[in-house]
Amino acid sequence: MLDRAGRLTPSGLRSAIATAVIQIAPDKARKRREEAARNARVQRWLEDSGNAALMGRELPPADVLAADQRINWWATELKKAGLDGDMDQLRALAYMDIMLGRDSSLATRPESPAGAGATGGGPDSPGREASDDPRDDGSGDGGPCDGGPCDGGPGDGGSGPPDPYGSRTPAAPGVIPAGFIGCINLTVTLATLLGLADRPGELSGLGPVDPALARDLARAAALNPRTTYCVTVTDEQGHAIGHGCARPEPKNRTGKRATGHDPPAGHDPPGGHDPPGGPGAGPGPGFTFTAAGDDGPPGGYGAWRLCTGLPGRPVPLIALDPIALDTCDHRFEARGHDPGVKLRHLAQIRHATCTGPTCRRPSRQCDFEHNIPYEAGGRTCLCNTGPKCRYEHRLKQDPRWKVEQITPGTLRWTAPSGRQYTTEPTRYPI
Repeated sequence: MLDRAGRLTPSGLRSAIATAVIQIAPDKARKRREEAARNARVQRWLEDSGNAALMGRELPPADVLAADQRINWWATELKKAGLDGDMDQLRALAYMDIMLGRDSSLATRPESPAGAGATGGGPDSPGREASDDPRDDGSGDGGPCDGGPCDGGPGDGGSGPPDPYGSRTPAAPGVIPAGFIGCINLTVTLATLLGLADRPGELSGLGPVDPALARDLARAAALNPRTTYCVTVTDEQGHAIGHGCARPEPKNRTGKRATGHDPPAGHDPPGGHDPPGGPGAGPGPGFTFTAAGDDGPPGGYGAWRLCTGLPGRPVPLIALDPIALDTCDHRFEARGHDPGVKLRHLAQIRHATCTGPTCRRPSRQCDFEHNIPYEAGGRTCLCNTGPKCRYEHRLKQDPRWKVEQITPGTLRWTAPSGRQYTTEPTRYPI
């Protein structure tokens, strides 16, 4: 870590140190988290300005992310309803709406006919169609998802039994209408997931978590049939060099799909156990990861099956495509300005956060930015892009700044002062 400390932002360095600490002493990290959870509390105080503050401490990480996404979702609905204010102000208003069970958007709606009442749950109510899923609009944390850092692992996890249809608020007069579905992106090493090692996981939007919590979240996520999975292959430094998302396996010759209850012939878990015993062995789903028996994408890393061990659940197929780091064969290049779904996703996997020199915003909330503008002949390809938040995107367009993509995965920013900042691909836990 010390060899790259000088290139990291303060928040990036803090995250790298936290990851290293968990990796060295995972049991102590778990004990520290569990002991601190017994001191969970909500604090309030008077601000110097005369306003007040309300804050929760030592809360379950997955619950915090889900709550944050819910605030973002409702803030977006308030903005659509015509309320004034920037997103910080609308998020604060949304926070109080959720806490108090009120609907501030009612103040902008025309009065209902006599006797009709305001239900907040009619067909035109904000959020009725759940069209603002944070997985699609980037207004929430990160999360993939495609699972993880679909981003590289199981998504939709939680610290308790998940609701199969997400977390919703019932419609009632003056209360936030139904519509929110949360998404949490969990990244965890395969060895940790299988119970063969104790390495840190990561929750997109928060940071590193101890392996015990990562496994608990993965098991909880597996119970939700809407959870999606992705697998990322890394090099010895943790950089993503291959990635694939779980897809339903095509029907075999007998017309049946493989399920967790009846593993495909020739791919039984080693020793007949699912999963193998190890540090993470315990109750709940047992994950296995086995070869699918074909070569997978050309130049990639094969095709695999990820089984949750839950009876009757389909066993998805994961084909691992290569990710351009040093050279690029342009296999995912788009013909026009806008990237395809896979190209955008692979760019977000290669860089899990904004590639700006001082930013840690999750890449799913960032723009797909052409380093050489498309109008100037730049490719819509992995060798000519890196996710940038809107602020860093505009900063790059300032003529006083210069951004070079010296390899497909590495960008060099030169400030007006002449100082240079290098952004390398994300280093995932290994």
